[in-house]
Amino acid sequence: MIQFPETALSGYFVEGGVRELACTAGALANDLDDAYRAACVELDRVPSTVDVVIGFYERWRDTLFNSAAYITIGLPDGPPIIRHVHRKNYLPTYGLFDEERFVERGTSLRAFETPWGRAAMLICEDAWHSLSGTIAALDDAKVVFVLSAAPARGPYAREDGVPGPASVARWERLVRDIADEHGVYTAFSNLVGTEGGKRFFGSSLIVGPSGDIRVRAPVWDEHLVVATVDLDDLVRARTDSPLLADLRVALPHVLEQLRVVRAREPERLEYDGPEPAAADLLLDARGFHTGEYAIPPELTVSDATSDMSFAADDIAVTRVTLREQGGPPSLTLDAELTEQWLTGFLREEFARRGYQKALVGLSGGLDSAVTAYLAARAFGAENVMAVRMPYRTSGADSLAHAQLVIDALGIDERTVDISPAVDGYLTAEPDADPARRGNVMSRLRMITLFDLSAKYHALPLGTGNKTERLFGYYTWHGDDSPPVNPIGDLYKTQVQQLARHLGVPAVIIDKPPTADLIEGQTDESDLGISYAKADELLHWLLSGWSAEALILRGFRAADVKLVRTRLDGTHWKRRGPSVALLSNTAIGESYLRPVDY
Repeated sequence: MIQFPETALSGYFVEGGVRELACTAGALANDLDDAYRAACVELDRVPSTVDVVIGFYERWRDTLFNSAAYITIGLPDGPPIIRHVHRKNYLPTYGLFDEERFVERGTSLRAFETPWGRAAMLICEDAWHSLSGTIAALDDAKVVFVLSAAPARGPYAREDGVPGPASVARWERLVRDIADEHGVYTAFSNLVGTEGGKRFFGSSLIVGPSGDIRVRAPVWDEHLVVATVDLDDLVRARTDSPLLADLRVALPHVLEQLRVVRAREPERLEYDGPEPAAADLLLDARGFHTGEYAIPPELTVSDATSDMSFAADDIAVTRVTLREQGGPPSLTLDAELTEQWLTGFLREEFARRGYQKALVGLSGGLDSAVTAYLAARAFGAENVMAVRMPYRTSGADSLAHAQLVIDALGIDERTVDISPAVDGYLTAEPDADPARRGNVMSRLRMITLFDLSAKYHALPLGTGNKTERLFGYYTWHGDDSPPVNPIGDLYKTQVQQLARHLGVPAVIIDKPPTADLIEGQTDESDLGISYAKADELLHWLLSGWSAEALILRGFRAADVKLVRTRLDGTHWKRRGPSVALLSNTAIGESYLRPVDY
């Protein structure tokens, strides 16, 4: 049998396109069977019977579902057989997911018969709920097929040293736990490729009933993993670890406890104490504690928001401990993984748009240098053109540092002096302040890039980092305009890490960052805070911590206020234009299609 990922036929992030792409399970079975037989004729082979597990958007009873089907095709004397259809129970509608807006929930999870024994199917988030694997095992599934369209997240080094983003490790743990706890095989298949900037990591697995990984597909790349498994391994695993048998015995008590919990029946804490009266304390009683743990001094927000200059040593210790505990992931990159991630992203995005060449506006600064290095590794130096666009007040080092990158990579270059164009406009606006003048320069640079894009059929690359984007520290419809940006989800300090890995010249990495729009200007003087401090604060805020919580963890109140104010005041720059909504088919609200649909 062969297993494909979730939504293998269409891709996952199709948004409002689900209605156009959904099909019935019967139509899917016939199409698969026809395609398989046609391929056998082309290869001059006799069809053999094949079982297929495949994810697809399903139309069932005039309703749309995210489903998986188990189908037997290639039968010598009859049509294909649909043995089971599972409709995804848990629909993620949070973060980058909006699934429940486009499909309905399934409400059934059952094992089913195949020619070789009983199986069950789970789709993506189904597997994140441990009860799903339990139900499948209690229904006598020998193999649990997990189909997923999981985007990669977490460009950090994994503790186990296995290549791949952090989300790969989380999935491996989920799939291994299902197998190990219940003594079943699990087969995990995940999409690869890029959809709207979200890159799927692959890394499909087959896991034995003791939680051992039998075979692992590589990260990022399309791959066929082939393995033969022995179902008698289930007997050996369940003999060594009879957890499923224990659960079957305890199941009546478990079900009774589920009934009690769902009914919210009051629970009483009963035990033998030194005095008979010590019994019968209500479990939800308040106002007492065991005295086992010291209660730390209370620290109120009003105390913390002044200047964080605390006199008591114990409060200072408490503050540091809070900051160290339970924070977001480290900002330290796995630089090699990040390079692979971003170069693959670039190749896939360009192929989808029909481009082979890239244009990079090379300023002599860090961000554009890193973007040029990534483009050269993704497409080859012969397919990358650097465009230097100096203004007459640009720093002398900018052209020289850009040349260092051009020479190091061996890429083509164009130098276009934008001074005449900028001055031609500003002659009519002699009172324009430095900010307006800088915005004119930035937008003229984008005019230049997009015009050269048409000339060379080369797609311009964005070079804005995450810190700048969150602070709104860029020119609207200027340097944020290119349609593909490989570093837009990397904080400035992470771009510096990646630059060292890629071999960007040290003089570019170490110099003070500047937009080079105004003589003597630097980014950090404009922002009023260093990138290192800003990145850490932004990382905590975006991970869900409030400003008050950060102050309690020892961040300076003034820094928190500065970052929070800039973040909250620039949301409009990160969105498209506000369009008055008049109909129920408004573009972007109701008529939703991803950029690569």
